[in-house]
Amino acid sequence: MADRVPFVDGGFLDHVRALTPSRPLRRGDDPLRPGSALSCREAFGIYQTQLESRLVDLAARNLKKDGLAFYTIGSSGHEGNAAVAAALRPSDPALLHYRSGAFFLERARQLGRDDGAYAMLLGIVASSEEPIAGGRHKVFGHAELAIPPQTSTIASHLPKAVGMAFGLGRAGRLGVATSSPSDAIVVCSFGDASVNHSTAQGALNAAAWAAHQEQPVPVLFVCEDNGIGISVPTPDGWVRAANGGRPAFAYRAVNGLDLEATYGAARELADIVRRERRPAFLHMRTVRLMGHAGSDIETVYRSLDEIEATEALDPLRMGASLLVEAGAATPNQILTAYEENRARLDALGRRAATRPKLTTAAEVMAPLAPRDDQAIATLATRSADEAERRRFWGDKLPEEQRPAGFAQHVNWALGDLLALHPELFLFGEDVAKKGGVYGVTRELSRRAKRGRVFDTLLDEQTILGLGIGFGQLGLLPMPEIQYLAYLHNAEDQLRGEASSLQFFSNAQYRNPMVVRIAGYGYQKGFGGHFHNDNSVAVLRDIPGIVIASPARGDDAAAMLRTSVAAAKASGSVCVFLEPIALYGERDLLEKGDGGFTSPYAPASLEAHVPIGAGRLWREGDDVTLVSWANGLYMSLRVAARLEREHGVRARVFDLRWLAPLPVDELLTHANHTGRVLVVDETRRTGGVSEGVVTALVDRGFSGRIRRVASEDCFIPLGDAANFVLLQERAIEEAALALAKA
Repeated sequence: MADRVPFVDGGFLDHVRALTPSRPLRRGDDPLRPGSALSCREAFGIYQTQLESRLVDLAARNLKKDGLAFYTIGSSGHEGNAAVAAALRPSDPALLHYRSGAFFLERARQLGRDDGAYAMLLGIVASSEEPIAGGRHKVFGHAELAIPPQTSTIASHLPKAVGMAFGLGRAGRLGVATSSPSDAIVVCSFGDASVNHSTAQGALNAAAWAAHQEQPVPVLFVCEDNGIGISVPTPDGWVRAANGGRPAFAYRAVNGLDLEATYGAARELADIVRRERRPAFLHMRTVRLMGHAGSDIETVYRSLDEIEATEALDPLRMGASLLVEAGAATPNQILTAYEENRARLDALGRRAATRPKLTTAAEVMAPLAPRDDQAIATLATRSADEAERRRFWGDKLPEEQRPAGFAQHVNWALGDLLALHPELFLFGEDVAKKGGVYGVTRELSRRAKRGRVFDTLLDEQTILGLGIGFGQLGLLPMPEIQYLAYLHNAEDQLRGEASSLQFFSNAQYRNPMVVRIAGYGYQKGFGGHFHNDNSVAVLRDIPGIVIASPARGDDAAAMLRTSVAAAKASGSVCVFLEPIALYGERDLLEKGDGGFTSPYAPASLEAHVPIGAGRLWREGDDVTLVSWANGLYMSLRVAARLEREHGVRARVFDLRWLAPLPVDELLTHANHTGRVLVVDETRRTGGVSEGVVTALVDRGFSGRIRRVASEDCFIPLGDAANFVLLQERAIEEAALALAKA
């Protein structure tokens, strides 16, 4: 009884054979029924898509039995989403649930393509010829169908759906072109279990929050409610109770087993979203047939009576009854279409199983994070013309101002980037009118065209989702996370969504973005662990991400321009870590020396900092201090004392980039002295120094290595923070011991 395929398949065939036509076969252009929005031909076309979707599932199960397939989560019981696809335009971006196979096939049919099922089968057998992920995962996606691939099983794609919709509205108001038509709507499907995830709830709330303020958010949410999440039932009426009364939403519940009703409800909501540019929620009842996946033994958690009752609600049975009763098809036509497609898809599945697979690590990783360093350098060294810059800045350009510290350099660089790139948007909590908690973005919202620098609601998942959505539209987003610790609320938007998109789309889709994050410790008693966080481990293990972490203002401006250029030219996902403690720091060795200020240098070849390029700040032959950000500031101070008080000449090397690390330069400066002290302001466990030391060992460094780091502890409030954060005294003692060893 574990394998329900024969029962579902046989039950459908028996049902169709028992149907008796009550009227003659009608013309294709006749309405399906009086007042129906579908013709007989259109209804039968959608139904054939549903049949094809079911048969792809059956082919996948057969391939799995023969050891030829790797994926058996199917769309059986959810075939009603084909009617949703038919109600939309093929140019409407669609972010699909993993049971939306019929939607994918119907979108292909709309565009006259007959290769949708073969594309799905290539994914099921993990062939490198699969047209979107190239064998890296089984996903629904196709660039020509406006379907970006989704790997989400927990609705983590909802924030970027909101981001795309909001981006369409914002770009339209500003006259900025996007990759989608200006009147497009975004459709996003997900399951009834996933709607309970905090990510989904945050996204739905964000859409309502924006629409409540009459901001355009043209997104159609489609909840495919089959009443169960793997083995856990969804309480009856819960989805409606939780979502039926959302402010600013249009809501419709429909029996997704009814092809005609589903098409009508989807078309009605799509028209509302397209016309009124506000969100809508289509609550579509479905059933789940043949378990969660091929490996799922459904009888462990459901009774046989429950399973059989569900199978009796098969949407293919209901669709057959509808078409035969309406005279749109005969039972024989349906049976013929089913069996002919069965044979065709079985043959296609066997053919797909013979196609090439990925064979090397290099082949697998090729689309992960491709970068064109020459294109990045060309773009990073460009600036807006002087007239445009003077229009933005007024009488005095930044380079005509006196030398400044870190925060001011970031402000100037952001302004120049806004002047250069009309598609650049800067957003986050408090970044607009207030100018950021520390004033880093002050005046930018006033100087930039209205709407390009804006405040968001207080939700990091939404902020990053906006960035992802904007990026997928071809815009250039720069979201801000107000404090480093706040990133942990939303890091999967970077790990599971933004950074994975190029990988799972074979570089056909990109998520260009630069995430600015204020962080690290040493804030002189302020804030406690949420505002004084020194952990970046969550970022360092994300494949392909670029992490910039400058210490001084001139580097900050140059590296910010490089990060934006990498996002625009190569679709890079960049994180720009800003040390709060150095925002206003002007002096280095003594009060009033101005040693940590610098004049502003506009974009130029001389000012360019390539990704992965470190910086030697101080020559020395006795020991090499390796650090970045606050650690660099402390290392420079310690190096001066070492030479003045002990005659030890320390070389000081700034990593600047935490991913990718400047390993070649690091090795050169390590070999120069043969003694390396890694000065790590992050935690000893999971901190950056682990990667630095490992890189040296992997490259065969044979000298002495030590590291000093902060304690494995949350950072407390007040002066107690100094007991767990790395201090200059510890750096000095370790450097002296190493130099004399």
